[in-house]
Amino acid sequence: MIQHARKRFLETHVWPNVQTPAQYVGGERNIVVKDHRTVAGKLCLGFPDAYTIGMSHHGLQVLYSQMNRREDWLAERVFSPWPDMEALLRKHDVPLYSLETFTALSEFDVLGLSLQYEISSPNVLTMLDLGGIPLEAEQRTMADPLVVAGGPCCQNPEPMADYFDVMVTGDGEPALPEVCDLWLRLKQEARDERGEFLSGQAGRRQREEALAELSRRLEYAYVPRFYSPEYREGRQVALHRTRSDVPETIAPSVIRDLDGLPLPVKPIVPYIECVHDRIAIEIMRGCPHQCRFCQSTVIKRPLRIREVETIVQGAIESYENTGFNEISVLSLSSSDYPHFEPLVRRLHEVFQPLGVNISVPSLRVNEQLRSLPQLIGTGRRSSLTLAPEVARDDMREQIRKRIKNDDLIEGCRAAFENGFDAVKLYFMCGLPGERPVDLDGIVDLAERIATVGKEVRGRYARVTASVSNFVPKAHTPYQWNGMQRREYFKWAHKYLWSRRRIRSINIKCHDIETSLLEGVLSRGDRRTGKAIRLAWERGARMDGWTEHLDPERWWQAIEDAGLDAQQQVHEPYGLMDKLPWDHVNVKYGRAFLEKEQTRATVQLAAMANAK
Repeated sequence: MIQHARKRFLETHVWPNVQTPAQYVGGERNIVVKDHRTVAGKLCLGFPDAYTIGMSHHGLQVLYSQMNRREDWLAERVFSPWPDMEALLRKHDVPLYSLETFTALSEFDVLGLSLQYEISSPNVLTMLDLGGIPLEAEQRTMADPLVVAGGPCCQNPEPMADYFDVMVTGDGEPALPEVCDLWLRLKQEARDERGEFLSGQAGRRQREEALAELSRRLEYAYVPRFYSPEYREGRQVALHRTRSDVPETIAPSVIRDLDGLPLPVKPIVPYIECVHDRIAIEIMRGCPHQCRFCQSTVIKRPLRIREVETIVQGAIESYENTGFNEISVLSLSSSDYPHFEPLVRRLHEVFQPLGVNISVPSLRVNEQLRSLPQLIGTGRRSSLTLAPEVARDDMREQIRKRIKNDDLIEGCRAAFENGFDAVKLYFMCGLPGERPVDLDGIVDLAERIATVGKEVRGRYARVTASVSNFVPKAHTPYQWNGMQRREYFKWAHKYLWSRRRIRSINIKCHDIETSLLEGVLSRGDRRTGKAIRLAWERGARMDGWTEHLDPERWWQAIEDAGLDAQQQVHEPYGLMDKLPWDHVNVKYGRAFLEKEQTRATVQLAAMANAK
């Protein structure tokens, strides 16, 4: 049921006047268009960032495929518009619409948004406002869509709590259908004899009772309106339930049988170049390691795998349905997949004759890396990407990433011998207990690898050291630590550049202001939502893109919202302090994290005088 009148208006008045209009027109290969009159429920899956980012997100393709396999539901897509598109939509009073049928967001039963990056939070408000949905959850009635959040940012749901009806942690595949089905039933029960909902204050109370029922029945569904924070001396000290029939804490949604979950074998093929123009096949969910800095390894437990033939058959069907010339195996640590070598050999056997490249990101540095370059081959790729995180073996013991520099060096040597000519390394700066020797190690390691390249290929290899600024995240053993200050990061970045001696080495340091804002937004409590709203009202849009970010606008909004950014970001918590995200449960729980933090503290004390 395409909204043809709206589409024709967009064709004549809007799309000709925006950059890259193809991202707003829909109609791509493998989209699913259903008649709204033939289904019971209507879901719009949204990604609060640009089309080129959202269409590269594997989770969106998974949920889109899953919900559209059902005859009683439809799933459509929406992404955050760029400022030029937003301005024209507002000028012509056109609501933000789905790409499949050009339906306004306000006309769906459920709007599900994936929160992947804290800096993109204002985009959520843009999408709600343009879509005709009240910004604050408590202002909605049953006539409005249920606004659901998922994704890693829900591990601390409080900064965005005012704007969502429900926030879900864990796996989306089991949770989303249950949320949608229950909400549809609650909507049907709320209609009067004329099929209408109550309006005004009565309508808001009606919605509140429906949400209470949802909260009671689904243990992973956090409904923020039923929880009231208590603050003391600038920090949250408690979170009180406002009604006794909702749970005290929230459990994650977990899918046990990953292999039994159908792969999205008809992924949508975008009209325009996206960040990842390739087939992504998830081979494993979770990670066998427990790095202390890593939030993903905590929130994606337990470890689950797909069988080799499931993966290969899914890759074959996806290739036949898309024509992409690259297949990427997807997991947190692909080379830890227990059948990794048979899988890669099987994929090469099937796809090499077709000219299809096999990409293996997320490689772990271990003894296997020494033989890996020969196994994966270079195809059209000439660069090997690895994430040692830190450059000294003793610091890796501290962060629990148990890899060795010897394995890394020999793995790079093998890569150069097998046709690779460049290496990209991911490091972190500002970890707890970081010493000048740890920064020295980043440059020294890059130089050693460049020199190995010269030994093998006769010239220094290109080595890029990408250095991110460490942000202590919720549900990691480092969650109690404060983040390093602006002055430290400025010094550290300058120091790294001062140590560089070989021209083929490039050191790319992440933007400091962006990292500090990420710290504010990821470690904040519910009061942070006011700062997000102020920044949005003052023009914050697409701030995940450096060219659009105005840090001063954010810092002023944070100050005007009454937040103490220094305390929120830089001052550590005591081990027994209440944390804003404590009501969200993870596997193993807080006791495990406390034990790991205590061990880390002891190790850091022993390392403090290391040379």
